[in-house]
Amino acid sequence: MASVSKVLKDHVAAISCGIHDGQPVIDLDYIEDSSAGTDANFVMTGKGGIVEIQGTAEGEPFSEEQFAALMGLAKKGISRLVSLQQMAVA
Repeated sequence: MASVSKVLKDHVAAISCGIHDGQPVIDLDYIEDSSAGTDANFVMTGKGGIVEIQGTAEGEPFSEEQFAALMGLAKKGISRLVSLQQMAVA
């Protein structure tokens, strides 16, 4: 039987981020998500490739700087999820 590392090409993970009370937040809970000014979902590979990004301004439009902050949070969160995946298949 082939080892997982020889079969698995890359990992993939998804996380939500948003702007709640003017602050970028990762992995929003229901209360944060339902009242967030911006809601965004990120799906990325372990190597940093983007699979999907979906973002919605629920009230006021969000800025490029706010988007960059959400992307930064998403990268950190996905990196952590990928690390957990790697430990699970090791």
